[in-house]
Amino acid sequence: MRWTLSVTVFALALAAVGQDEAPLARFGTTVVVPTGLQGRIYHIRHWTKTLPDFRKLRPVGVIYAPALDIPSQDFDRGFPGVTKRFEWFAIDYRGRFWVEKPGVYTFALLSDDGSKLYIDGEERIDNDGWHLPEEKRVEVELKPGIHRIRVSYFQGPKFQVALVLKVAGPGEQLRVFSTDEFKPPPNPENWSDEP
Repeated sequence: MRWTLSVTVFALALAAVGQDEAPLARFGTTVVVPTGLQGRIYHIRHWTKTLPDFRKLRPVGVIYAPALDIPSQDFDRGFPGVTKRFEWFAIDYRGRFWVEKPGVYTFALLSDDGSKLYIDGEERIDNDGWHLPEEKRVEVELKPGIHRIRVSYFQGPKFQVALVLKVAGPGEQLRVFSTDEFKPPPNPENWSDEP
């Protein structure tokens, strides 16, 4: 009985400690998420002020994420899931998503520092450069079927970090974009590669 009580008290103490600290937001994980976004990580030169030309760089790692949900936070919280580098890096996320309901979709991209959003190969949001957390929005007409998505991001000076992608379908409220929500139907014969 004493042993059970001790374990319970210890578990409650751990839970209380965990409540004091906010959970760490992650850029991704090294565990492959087949339906998620794949992010290639790059080291960039110090004092880089805009997104690099990724074709001229060699990736130093790959991470996966179903959503980009890193709210604005100070650099001293660290950047889990990236590398030991806490500034001067870039991540180029790519993936696909399925649209069931056609119409005008609103996308919102918050970042610190620079970022860009591409849908089906077309640049839709340019939020590039050094800046504090800043959000930009765009409306995109989407047809049913599979669409390609790309979010390019870079972290310059270490002071703050943020990267959040949100979406709202026709008549919906903005929420964090997740590939888990935009998966294709289970029957492959219903898929379409034509956006």
